[in-house]
Parts: sequence; C-alpha cells; structure tokens
Amino acid sequence: MRHVIDTIGGVYELARLFVLSKGRLRGAYWTWRSTTAMGDGVGISPGARRAGIFEYARWVRRMRRLM
Repeated sequence: MRHVIDTIGGVYELARLFVLSKGRLRGAYWTWRSTTAMGDGVGISPGARRAGIFEYARWVRRMRRLM
C-alpha cells in the first residue's frame, strides 16, 4: 500500500517539477536529469525507462516528506 501512495505522491511531484520548469522537457534540468539517470539511453527499453522514472518520482516524494 505504501508503494502505491508513494507512486501517487511521486506523480504529483513530477507534475510539480514540470510546472516549475515551465514545461520545457528539453530544457537544461530535464536534459541533465535524463543524462544522469539513464545515461545516453542506448540499450534501455521503454519499460525500464518508465520504471526508472517512477522510482525517481517515489524518491522525490520521500525526500520532500523528510523536509
């Protein structure tokens, strides 16, 4: 159950980051995040990329809760 709640909160945090970055998914922050999280993207399946994005979202949620 905690995993589901963290995922929902993580999706909210991703939406918040999207708004804060003014929707520029190819901007500096998202380019940096994609490079550091997924490398150059070669050899990563879409499912693995999606799993990584949701794991990052849950991590952001946990870190914001700690603040």
